[in-house]
Amino acid sequence: MTSKKVVLNNNDGLHARAAALFVREANKFASDINLEAHGDKVNGKSIIGIMSLGAFSGEEIVIEAEGADEEEAVEKLAHIVEKEFINL
Repeated sequence: MTSKKVVLNNNDGLHARAAALFVREANKFASDINLEAHGDKVNGKSIIGIMSLGAFSGEEIVIEAEGADEEEAVEKLAHIVEKEFINL
């Protein structure tokens, strides 16, 4: 398993558009992907799961992946959270 902590640095945190972008990218990977915030862990390929975390700007989340492409998945998804959420 590969994991990485990232901080939500966009204004709205894991809102609908950000969650949709994350899920769209997560589903491109074969690995199982999870997100963790506030001690809760959800399926990173589920928009409902991600939005249920209620993670806001400035909060830390953990992206975890397990499978054949886990390292690539974590790096790509962390990049999206850190760089692309800002534009949403």
